Amino acid sequence: MHTPAFHVLIPARLASTRLPNKPLADIAGTPMIVHVARRALASHAQSVTVATDDHAILHACRSAGVAAVLTRRDHPSGSDRLAEACEHLGLPDEAIVVNVQGDEPLMPPRLIEAVARQLHERPDCVMSTAAHPLQDAAEYANPNVVKVVLDRRQTALYFSRAPIPLWRDAPAQPALPAQPAALRHIGIYGYRVGFLRRFPGLEPAPLEQCESLEQLRVLWHGERIAVHLATEAPGPGVDTPQDLERVRALIDGGMPLPPTYPAA
Repeated sequence: MHTPAFHVLIPARLASTRLPNKPLADIAGTPMIVHVARRALASHAQSVTVATDDHAILHACRSAGVAAVLTRRDHPSGSDRLAEACEHLGLPDEAIVVNVQGDEPLMPPRLIEAVARQLHERPDCVMSTAAHPLQDAAEYANPNVVKVVLDRRQTALYFSRAPIPLWRDAPAQPALPAQPAALRHIGIYGYRVGFLRRFPGLEPAPLEQCESLEQLRVLWHGERIAVHLATEAPGPGVDTPQDLERVRALIDGGMPLPPTYPAA
C-alpha cells in the first residue's frame, strides 16, 4: 500500500506532575523520547523531529542521532508547540505532519503511516486521528477513556469522555452497544501544516473546555477530522511510574519490534 510523504513531530516537555522528567526516563538504557523517535523512524516518514522546551531533552536526542528543535516554554498546548516546530523546519502549508506523543514508546509504526495516509486520502479534512473498538464495559464507562463516534465516511462526529454511543435499551447502563461498536480514541494526530499554523489562533470552544478535549475545538469551528479504524489498541503509553515499569517489562522482555528498531 502506498504511503504518502509525511513528517513526524514529537512534542516533549520536561515538566510532568505525575512522572518528573518523563521524556528522559530510562528504558533499557535509552531515554524514552529516543525510543519514541526510533519507532517513528520505522514508519518511513520523510523526517522525524522532537520539538522540546528543554536543553536536556535536546541534548539527549541529538546525542542519539535524533533530530530535535528547541521551542518556547510558554506554549499552552502541544499543537502550539508543533506549529512553532513547523516554522523552524520550514514545512509548506500542504505538507502532512503526524503528531506522536513523547510518552508512546510502543507506538506501532504502521499506525503512524495509517494516520498520515488517512489524511492524504481525505482532502476535505484538515486533521486525522485513529480509534479502535472497545471490548471492555469498564473502559467504556471510564471518563479517562475518550470515545469517538463517526459518520459513514469515518469522519469524526464527536469526541467525549462519556459513554457514546449510548445503547438506550441495554439491560444495564452503561453497557457496550452491539452496533455501532463503541470506539476508543487513540491520541495520535495528523495535520495539514496550513491548518496547524491556523489552529493556535482559533478561539477555544465551550465543548473543548467542558470535556477538556482539544480536538473538539476543530469540530466546533466546522473543520473535519478523518479517523483511521485500527483493529486493536497500540502498546501502552506512559503517564505514571506504574506505566513506566510496565513498558520497561515489555521492552526488556523482548517485545517484538520493527526490524529497523535496535534491540536493547
